[in-house]
Amino acid sequence: MGVIEARDVTRRYGEGGAAVDALRGISLDVAAGQFAAVMGPSGSGKSTLMHILAGLDRPTSGTVAIDGTEITGLNDKQLTLLRRHNIGFVFQFFNLLPTLTAEENILLPLQIAGSKPEHEWVESVIERVGLGDRRRHRPAELSGGQQQRVAIARALVSRPTVIFADEPTGNLDSATGAEILAVLREAVDTYQQTTVMVTHDAGAAAIADRALFLADGLIVRDAPCKDAGDIMAILADLSAR
Repeated sequence: MGVIEARDVTRRYGEGGAAVDALRGISLDVAAGQFAAVMGPSGSGKSTLMHILAGLDRPTSGTVAIDGTEITGLNDKQLTLLRRHNIGFVFQFFNLLPTLTAEENILLPLQIAGSKPEHEWVESVIERVGLGDRRRHRPAELSGGQQQRVAIARALVSRPTVIFADEPTGNLDSATGAEILAVLREAVDTYQQTTVMVTHDAGAAAIADRALFLADGLIVRDAPCKDAGDIMAILADLSAR
């Protein structure tokens, strides 16, 4: 039993001769406290898979469960509530509200859910991601790395069952990206935060516990992460087939 369970998931776009099968029958489990990276070339289905696992899109067939709740049969309102309480998101372009301070952006999911912030937990998260001296700043006053730290803290603050990170370092330079990856890794190690990260970067995937390699809408390899060189060797092997 995993925190995330997907069984025979397919996703078809279009009909007839114009139909495109983005996912062609994917099954996977992600255990509690695990950091999983999803890799693959453009068009392999990795973003589609993340959207379906997170309840942002619906599969054509198959089932997905989050923490024991099957989400594929939920209506839009039920999905919204599930995402609000069980799922945190970190996106490539931060998605912060420019008129709010860093702290206000972090607390926004709790306000939307009508939940009262737990002071000690909020302080712990803000300090853990390194924003103690930037909490009153608005996004325009923060660097790209600091904005992504705000996004990570915002994802963590509601104590979600799982965080989905979509190319979280894709808009950052390599040094800043490494800092952000370290923050995500620390969240897994410190808070046992289950995390699924979509990335094309072998160096980013190397910090995860396992890597799922997609090609043509299928998982073609599921391997423990050792280092970036090992991941690049797997990608090269897959590309040569």
